[in-house]
This record gives sequence, structure tokens and C-alpha cells, in this order.
Amino acid sequence: MKFLDNYFEITKSGSTMYRELVAGVVTFFSMSYILFVNPSILAETGMDKSAQFTATAVATIFGCLIMGIYARLPFAIAPGMALNTFFAHTVCLSLGHTWQFALTVVFVTGIIFFLLSLFNLRSLIASLIPKSLQLAFGPGIGLFIAFLGLQQAGIIEIHENTISSFGNVTDPHVLLTCLGIVVMGVFFVKKVYIGMLLGVTLLTIISLLFGITEVGSFFSVPHSISGIALQFDFSEILSYDFICLVLLLLSTSIFDATGTFLGVSNTNEELLDSTGSMKNSRKAFMADSLSAVFGAMAGTSTTTAYIESSTGITVGGRTGVTSIVTAFCFIIALFSFPLLSAVPKSAVAAMLVFAGYNMFMSSSFKSINFNDYSESIPVFITIIMLPLSHSIVEGISFGILSYVLINCFSGNYKKLGVGTCILAAFFIGRYAIFKM
Repeated sequence: MKFLDNYFEITKSGSTMYRELVAGVVTFFSMSYILFVNPSILAETGMDKSAQFTATAVATIFGCLIMGIYARLPFAIAPGMALNTFFAHTVCLSLGHTWQFALTVVFVTGIIFFLLSLFNLRSLIASLIPKSLQLAFGPGIGLFIAFLGLQQAGIIEIHENTISSFGNVTDPHVLLTCLGIVVMGVFFVKKVYIGMLLGVTLLTIISLLFGITEVGSFFSVPHSISGIALQFDFSEILSYDFICLVLLLLSTSIFDATGTFLGVSNTNEELLDSTGSMKNSRKAFMADSLSAVFGAMAGTSTTTAYIESSTGITVGGRTGVTSIVTAFCFIIALFSFPLLSAVPKSAVAAMLVFAGYNMFMSSSFKSINFNDYSESIPVFITIIMLPLSHSIVEGISFGILSYVLINCFSGNYKKLGVGTCILAAFFIGRYAIFKM
């Protein structure tokens, strides 16, 4: 036990083994939906859905373990939601490429990702983002997570042209989510660290009693991934489509993960070092990139750091033990997911709302100079664009572009670093090439 405390610096981080265990379980429940969703999305490309379930679980287990053991940080890694949509809808369905081609794009991107992390270039890119915008990522991601929770519960419904402020109030999931928010709110007020877990347990019991969810079998044999693992197609590696897709996926992956790391760490002082930067950032980027490579080899879409990691951090997770516990939960799910599916989506939704609250109300707000409009306006744009665009990358790009343009045309161009201007030029080029 002492060895674990020393290696993971549990006591030094202001945590306990108990809190780390609870945090790992809470993180698992908040992101376990990926085991349902990822196979469904990738199956549209012709991939075997059962094999994709196993690949998703295996890639997540590997990512969480390497993040926990090597980087010693409480971030969970799994196939990213926007990234799996890019894989299926953009590369395969829109452009007409095979899923083998798409896997190769993911694999090559992961290799480049790893090399950038190996030479610490990803940390350099992160340092080019103005500090005020880095502080805005936390509140922005908080709104994003809360919005996802309300949407998952059906409280907010997204339609083609309008957003309904409230869904069907008679829907059991809406009612359960509202109950979960109240229950977890009480636990937060009473400072009960396992309040989220208790809330999930209570909502699961209620959903079982009223037949909203059912208990599945206790054991299931994972499907083989032999049909999708290592199925690469390098025949078009020098084609225009392949090169463009690698560059697009690379930029998306870099800023998606960077935004998550910076946003979550800046809301928790225990995750920062003496310079105010994220602890073990190079190792975190290395773990993230290695997970992407492994995920492609296992046969799934690009993995990335999950914003749902903030749910575990909310209840006290501060070290890699949290990620390791999450990995073991996914191992259990790999063999008994029908049993775990009894947890209602309303319980997860309520957790996401409170994780969003915690990030939005973080201490990072206190360090933003709202009296300096050249700083506060880009901060505001970053915060609102993250949830409204449903993308961390778009939030970062709009924030940086507004920061550079406002300061440049208002005569404050001297405070703009060359690197920040290069980033702005990169985002302009990205929109010009890939959005038009």
C-alpha cells in the first residue's frame, strides 16, 4: 500500500485510495455508453458489430491502463465520439472508402501523433494557446458536459432547426434524471464524496423496480476481433484523399485531447505542477498517442482523452489509480455488460450534469481578468462555442481566432506571440481547406 501511495502520490495529491476507487467507478459509469454507441456507429461501415464491441472495450482498457500506470493521471481514454463519426460517415460513407482504408488513416495518424508527443511538440503546441483561453476550456467543457447530460436524458431535444427547452415530461428517463439531479444535489450540499455513486445506485434500483431497465445475464463471452484487428490497407497511402484525411484527423485529435487535458487540469490545482502547467503533460500525450495506435491495431476508431473523466475528478480522483480502476471496470463489462446495462441512462445523465457544474464553477474563473476586454471577449466566445458547436476543437479555434483578430485590430498586437499567430493561421487554413 505504501508503494502505491508513493508511486501514484495519492496522499501528496490530497486524495485517498478510497476516493480513487470511487472516482474510477464513477468515471466508468459516465462513459460506459461508448460500449453501446461506438459499435453501432462503426457497424454502418460494414464492420462486425459484436467484434467492434470487443475492440472498443479492449482499446479503452489499454488506454486507461497506460494513462494510469505511465502518466499517473486520472484521465480515461476511449474511442472518441466525434472521431468515430468522422471514421464512419466522412471517410467511409461520404467519400466511399473501405473501413480498412479508414483504419489505416487512424493508424498512420496515431504514429505521427506518437512522434509529435515523443519530441514534446504537443506540449509546445499547447503552450502557444494564451493562458486566458486555457482557463476558459474548463468552464466551456463544463457547459458541454452538462448539455450532453441533459440531451442524453431527453430533457433537451435537438431537432433539425430548433432546440426544445424541455422534452417529454412524462418520459420515465426525464423524471428519473430530474430525481437524480435533486438527489445528487443534496449529496453535494452534504459533501458526501460518494454521492454520485449513491445516486446511480438509487436510480438503478428505481428503474429496475418500475421495469424501466432489466437485469441481463451475469456472464457473456467476448466476440473475437480477428476479423477487424490489423486489417490495414496501405495501397492508397500516397493518395490525395489519404494525406488530407490524415492531416484533418491529426489536427482534430491534437486539439481535442489538448483541450480536454488543459480544461480539466486547470480546474483542479492538484493536477497542476509548480509552474501552473498540467502534471506529467508529456507522458499524458504519449499515453494518448500510444492508445490511438493500439486502438487502430485492435480495429476501432481513434481513441482520445474523455471529458467524462471530470466526473471521477469531481468526486476526488487525482491520480492514475482512478484510470486503472476505470480500466478494470471495463474488463468486467467486457464479460458481463448485459448485467451492467441495467444502469439507466438517466443516472449517467445526472452525473454528467453535476460534473459539468463542477467544471463550470471551477477556480479557473477567478484567474481570468474580465476587465480586460481583449482577454474576456475571446474567453466568452470560447466558453459558448464549446457546447454550442458540440466540439472542443471548434471552441479552441474560434477562441484563438477571436483572440488574435481582436488584439491585432485593437492595437494590442505586441502581446501576440508568433506561435499564437501561427496557430490562428493554421485554423484559417483548416477551415479554408476542409470546410469549404
